[in-house]
Amino acid sequence: MNRPLDIVVLGLSLSSSWGNGHATTFRALLRGLQAEGHKVLFLERDVPWYAAERDLLDPGFCELSYYHAVDELIAGFRRRLASADAVIIGSYVPQGVAVIDAVAALRPRLLCFYDIDTPVTLAKLDRNDEEYVARRQMPLFDLYFSFSGGQVIDRLETRYGVSQGTALYCSVDAEQYRHTGEDLEWDLGYLGTYSADRQPMLERLLIEPARQLPMMRFVVAGPQYPDHIEWPANVARIEHLPPADHPSFYSRQRFTLNLTRAAMTAAGWSPSVRLFEAAACRTPIISDFWRGLDELFAKDEAIIIARDASEVVEALICLPAEKRQRMADAAYRIVHDRHTGRARARQLVSALVTSRQRADQSAQGISA
Repeated sequence: MNRPLDIVVLGLSLSSSWGNGHATTFRALLRGLQAEGHKVLFLERDVPWYAAERDLLDPGFCELSYYHAVDELIAGFRRRLASADAVIIGSYVPQGVAVIDAVAALRPRLLCFYDIDTPVTLAKLDRNDEEYVARRQMPLFDLYFSFSGGQVIDRLETRYGVSQGTALYCSVDAEQYRHTGEDLEWDLGYLGTYSADRQPMLERLLIEPARQLPMMRFVVAGPQYPDHIEWPANVARIEHLPPADHPSFYSRQRFTLNLTRAAMTAAGWSPSVRLFEAAACRTPIISDFWRGLDELFAKDEAIIIARDASEVVEALICLPAEKRQRMADAAYRIVHDRHTGRARARQLVSALVTSRQRADQSAQGISA
């Protein structure tokens, strides 16, 4: 398969980034695939909440088509699904279990799963919650690409029957995410949709520092935050920030805060796309801790790891500008070397080609 690949991706959303991190993850990866010369069709369930908030109508880097039901998906795209070099189904696809069964019945050349929520997926399966993938389906995939790496890959293979698990972290589009040169507006900011399990850390690492540092400016961007949250007067709120505005948002922060959902903290090795976006914009990062973080970004060299408000306050007050810039530059180099959409696309294609070659060699051995 030393040729351009034809790949079909069924994902939660490419057209709308409202309330989900999947869109930016897919956009970086698919732009990378196009840059590498590959062809992609992205199939998205047409649902009203994303239809009303679309911020990418014509991707340019791939085909984008919509469907309304599983039967319509198969009827409209049967030939393309069956002939593609690989079909990749993502996590949180509506009616995901039915979609997986229907696509698997077509016997595509390679059937893959891209789990952008692996720790959440595994926690759901342990509760017998099969919202978008069933436990019985895990062995169906030729490749199971996981948002989480490290020990999570071992768990996928030993406990859940995955034949081949491969870490495929999210990535950043290096052409889209860069420092804009704007003046600083906030001392610390956070970008993320409201999540109940993240909120205690937001209280600890941003809201409490804001209370202690009334002379400094803070900002939280993202939808769905409850009305009952008491924001300090020096915390600005932005309800929704489309990806096109992310570079400007990061560039106007002296530091940005990265927070991790509880299931991903427990699993470890689950970097948020926000980490890579901020680093690409040369914005210094303060983050909560999870296993594997310091393997990606060296502590106190490329990132500040904070466990409580006092450590955030200390960074905001005491860290010299020169040290802050050195950390931002170090994180920038790491991301541009290893975590761009194009780098991730090469990783994906290499895994697909290797899997196909292994399958062909196995088939030849059986026929012989």
